[in-house]
Amino acid sequence: MRGLTRREALLAGVVFVAAGCDGGRAVRGAAGLGSTLVGTWRDPDGSGVLRRGPGEPLLARTELGAPRRAHRVLATLAHLTDAHVLDASSPARVPFLDRLGPPFQSTFRPQEALTAQVLAGAVRSVRALGAQAVIQGGDLIDNAQNNELLRALAALRGGRVDPGRYFGPQLPGDADPFYYRPDLDAPRHPGLLRAAARPFASAGTGAPVRPVLGDHDILVAGEIPPDATTEALAVGDRAVWELPPGLTMPPGVQLTARGSPDGPPSPGLIDRFLAQALAGPKVAVPADPGRRELPAGEVVARLRAGAGRGLVTAAPDTLDYAFDVGARVRVIVLDLARRAGGSGGLVRPSQPGWLASQLAGSGERWVLAVSHQPLESSLGGEQLLAQLDRHPRVVAALCGHTHHNRIAARPTPAGGYWLIQTASLIDYPQQARALRVIETAGGGVALQTWMLDHVLPGELGTISRQLAYLDAQGGRPGGFAGAHGDRNAVLYRS
Repeated sequence: MRGLTRREALLAGVVFVAAGCDGGRAVRGAAGLGSTLVGTWRDPDGSGVLRRGPGEPLLARTELGAPRRAHRVLATLAHLTDAHVLDASSPARVPFLDRLGPPFQSTFRPQEALTAQVLAGAVRSVRALGAQAVIQGGDLIDNAQNNELLRALAALRGGRVDPGRYFGPQLPGDADPFYYRPDLDAPRHPGLLRAAARPFASAGTGAPVRPVLGDHDILVAGEIPPDATTEALAVGDRAVWELPPGLTMPPGVQLTARGSPDGPPSPGLIDRFLAQALAGPKVAVPADPGRRELPAGEVVARLRAGAGRGLVTAAPDTLDYAFDVGARVRVIVLDLARRAGGSGGLVRPSQPGWLASQLAGSGERWVLAVSHQPLESSLGGEQLLAQLDRHPRVVAALCGHTHHNRIAARPTPAGGYWLIQTASLIDYPQQARALRVIETAGGGVALQTWMLDHVLPGELGTISRQLAYLDAQGGRPGGFAGAHGDRNAVLYRS
């Protein structure tokens, strides 16, 4: 099978203005704190180069209620999800699978050395928003590694972030035409990998970070539990960059989680791929014990420790919990991550009853439910949706995982609520979401929601966004940005 060249992988379907054009220079100096209501990134002439353009106003959506005058703001929240902060040099990664095409297109991305910087840029936008709570929506890290979690938590909480040196397939010395090399290939960014490895400071969110557990947080490649084989790969000194001879995608392979672009299809298939890869050609890289893989219990404990006070928890080994924002809003977080493997959501037997108890105890508060995977595509998710459907104070069910911006109305006899998906920080459009719960005249409620662009000082964040935009397998051709009403909208509910 012929793999895409670097130029094809980045520029397919895009009219590029000139070989070697510096997309970062074209947008250098753009001001703003990330609100897409004020301004956002656009490709006005179809050249493939993003530039700052006008903002996108809030669009009224009335499927669940007529517009009413806003009375007061009850809560301001931020939702940032699917940062996939990753160790781009890790021997436990499988970038060679990207050559097989869908559903493996996310195993290599041209912008993947810049994930920590993009998260820090999103944190800066969230801090400017002045949110009362920040919902970290899962897949904070990519490969269940300790060094990834250290970087991601430092970016969220504030402090020194050390991305680590780069020893991956994007180095200029790698002659493989599949991988984009920023020092040599268009769009050229000489020195990018060195710049990406420099430590930097993050100011932190300035608000409590409430975590949601994603599949990539506890599973290798978001699919398989860490074991002795994957651990030896992660901390070892041999990496696989080339597609092993004879490795092909079986016909009829389907993603485990419908619509999710963030992981390979099934644990069994990956086990076979790993066995073949270990027998293939390898590249020497520095060993690193800091890449140790984390058991699920440790990830849960460390995320929970940073979540702050005021949580009503279900069990110590899960991230099922609830918290209140002020006196009028409750957020209920649901942990759907599969400990035994697989990227799709899984409802545990105890969860419907626990959710029912939290809804019953919410009183007159408006309720937002949050999960990583969409409830409607999770195994057993209909049980949780049934609980939400019956409750008259549910406003929205919020999730990530799909890397799409999407908003859909879910009418119910109790009044209905909004199903809201937020795009990822790793794929274009690399955005987080702002949410305001608004009390409207007559005792109704509305959600104001708009996207936040990341705003890391300097050019690295801008370069990442540009590369994500040009990625022929990424969020632009995939339509991940969504329609206007999936991004910036006022969601009315009677």
